[in-house]
Formats: sequence, structure tokens, C-alpha cells
Amino acid sequence: MANLFHENASVFNVLFEAVSEGVVVVDENQTIVATNIAAEQMFGYVKNELLNKHLNVLIPANHHVAHSDYYNTFHKQSSARKMGQSENLFGAHKKGHKFPVEVGLNPFKIKNKKYVMSILIDITTRKESEAKIIELNGLLKDKISVRTIELNNTVANLKEEIDKRIKAESKLIKALKKEKELNELKTKFLSLVSHEFKTPLSGILNAALLTGRYKDSDMQHKREKHLLTIKNKVHYLDGILNDFLSVERLESGKVKYKFSYFKLSKVVNEVVYNANLMLKSGQRINYPSNIDNLDVYQDEKILELILSNLLRNAIKYSPENTEIDFKIRIESKGLIFEIKDQGIGIPFKDQKYIFKRYFRAENVLTNEGTGIGLNIVKGHLESLGGTISFISVENKGTTFIINLPLIKGK
Repeated sequence: MANLFHENASVFNVLFEAVSEGVVVVDENQTIVATNIAAEQMFGYVKNELLNKHLNVLIPANHHVAHSDYYNTFHKQSSARKMGQSENLFGAHKKGHKFPVEVGLNPFKIKNKKYVMSILIDITTRKESEAKIIELNGLLKDKISVRTIELNNTVANLKEEIDKRIKAESKLIKALKKEKELNELKTKFLSLVSHEFKTPLSGILNAALLTGRYKDSDMQHKREKHLLTIKNKVHYLDGILNDFLSVERLESGKVKYKFSYFKLSKVVNEVVYNANLMLKSGQRINYPSNIDNLDVYQDEKILELILSNLLRNAIKYSPENTEIDFKIRIESKGLIFEIKDQGIGIPFKDQKYIFKRYFRAENVLTNEGTGIGLNIVKGHLESLGGTISFISVENKGTTFIINLPLIKGK
């Protein structure tokens, strides 16, 4: 049988030796009946050394059992198998090492005997290249991962830096805006101070000069009239100074509230007494007289400032022969003060600005005033946990409502 493929040497030499791949032919018993030089060199054998040997000589020992089962199945099916359809196949070299191969199988018959021709390729170089590619891919993946982390860190740092710059720019813009506002406020403040002080000071000077002219006893009533003018003007200036001092303290956060127990009637009487000195002809303040036994724990001077400011406005912006209702009541949330006048009211379009510092409604621009009183009142009330609101209809009057929480003394 072994000489079957060598009866015509020239034909088989041309057939086998012209093929660059290794060729091994086995019979039904897996006995090698033919090989070419490429196969012999691949496995480390010399010419014809493999003839009549079992195919297992070319297969690693740990693959013998599996290969035998596979061969039997393949032999029964008698169908060709192209190269590359099986992975991880190995050949056994004569020197004992194994190497990866790619195998194509082609069954055929001669004189009713079955044979299988194996076409083999040593793919050691390919596998090494694939392993190198996998290794390089792994290294590349690691590098990409590292670079990605570095890039993410760089992006994060860049974002943080951008955020810092945006915040710094925002602070700078706010600072510049605030500086501009302060400069505008300073200019407006100086203008207001100049105007608000000049007018009453001129009135005081004129009243003082006129008082000096009335020397006779029968002119006492004229002297008293001018002395009252001086007193009212001084009281007005004192109020302006207190307002300016309050603005400065609120702005700088230097307000230190002094809480103590006191009778509410004491503050109310003092505020109403001073307000009565400023009443226009026919004006009247209605206020509660049943609060003598009501003790509160608050900052007495600040409460006096708040109430004085609102009563002063009610008098200033109300015409002669009108009444001002000053109501006080106690609720669960605290003390409620209501000061209602019958004055000129606040135009609807100006109401949202009424607590803004230096703002003055268009219907009071010709009246004396600094535009800081209500701003101060609101600032103090917020610091004390209170609130201020109002209801106003132009030419019908205004009602201011103050809610001041009751504080338990220590």
C-alpha cells in the first residue's frame, strides 16, 4: 500500500513537490501513506521517514484521543474541510515541541479504498504576529486608558479653571457695578444732604432773625410761632441725621440691637407726642389708649424709629383737616401696627420701588424727603424677623402694616 503513490514517481513528484504547503495522506487506519518535502521539513523529518507511521506521530500527545474521535466522525462523513475552519490546532515536531498549524482536509477514494489528504500550513509566525498585535492592542488600550484619564483630568482642571475665572469675572463685574452704584449713591447722597439740610437751615435762620425783632410783650405769640418753626425744623434735621446714621449702620452690619422690657405705651406716647408737633392745621392722630399694661421685649429705640418714620410720612403726605389712624393689636404671630392716612397715596407704577433706597414716587418729588426712610424701616424689620407691607390707592390714602414678632426675654 505504501508504494501505491510511488508507482509513477514522476507524476507524484510533480504533484507533491510543486505544492508549497505540507501534504500528508493517510488511509482509513490513519496510517501515513504519502508526504511531500514541505510536510517533512515542517515536522523535522527526512524524506520517507514518515511513511507507514500512525498519524499520531504528528499530533501532540494530549490531543490524540480527541483527534481520533474527530477523525472517525470526519471519515464517515467523507466531506472536505477547508482551511481555517478549526482553531487552535497544533502539530508535533520531531524534536518534541508543538507548533500551531492550519489544516485543510480532502477525502478521496482509489480502488474503493478511502484516503484523506491533509494540507498543512505552519502558522507560528502568524500566531506570533497575532499575539504581538494583541499585546500591542492591550498596550494601546492601556495607553488610551491612561491618556483618557489624563485628558479627563486635564478637561476637569480646565473646567475648574474656567469656572474659577467665570466666578472671578462675575465678582469683578459685581464689584464694578457696586462701585458704580456707590459712586452714584454718593453723588445723590451729597445732593440730598445739600438740599435737605439747606432748606430747614434757611427756615431756622429766618425764624431766628424774625424772633429777634419781636421784643415787645404783646408780640409774644409771634415769637412763639417762630420758635415752634425752629423747633420743628431742628426736629426734622434730627430725624434726617438719624436716618443717615441708620443707613450707614445697616450697610456696614454694625447695628447692635439692645433688647429690654419696656411698656409699649411709653414708646407710643413718645412717638405720638413728637408727631403732634409736626401736624398740619386740622390734622389729628387717633391712637389706642388701652395699652398701658402691655409690656414687650424688643429694641425700644429701633421700634421708636420705625413708628416715628411711618407717622412722619403719614403727616407729610396727608392734607390738612385729615385723620391718621394708628392701630395696635396682638396676634399669635406678634405685634401688629397699622398706620392709615388719607393722603395722596402711592402711584401703582411706583409701588414696587417704594422700599428702594433713595427712591421717591413721582407725586412727592416737590416735597421734602430723602427717600431712605422706608428702606431703613424695612432693613430693621428684616433684621428683627419682622415684615412690612402696605395698601395704597392714589389720592385716597395709604395703610402700612408692620408685623413684629414677640421675643421672649432672657
